[in-house]
Amino acid sequence: MTQYIPLTNNCDLPCLAIDSHAPLADLHNNALLRIRVATELLETFARNEMMGADGGDLQSISQAAALLLRDGCDVLDVLGRQLRHGSGVV
Repeated sequence: MTQYIPLTNNCDLPCLAIDSHAPLADLHNNALLRIRVATELLETFARNEMMGADGGDLQSISQAAALLLRDGCDVLDVLGRQLRHGSGVV
């Protein structure tokens, strides 16, 4: 496996990547932060009345949450590969 794995949501020329040689704790913390922030964002809107929300705003919010969740899942995939291969570098 290559050391740097591009994030799923990158454009044609990826410029953001995950270091697959990063320590497990760092990968976990990175994924957790993104998933937690996306969850808190969505929970904030779930608690509020959204009847008057603009469609463009809702689309922006959902895209931001999706991006954070996708990044977190990408990092978790790398973390899982490391765990499956004995916590070493894969």
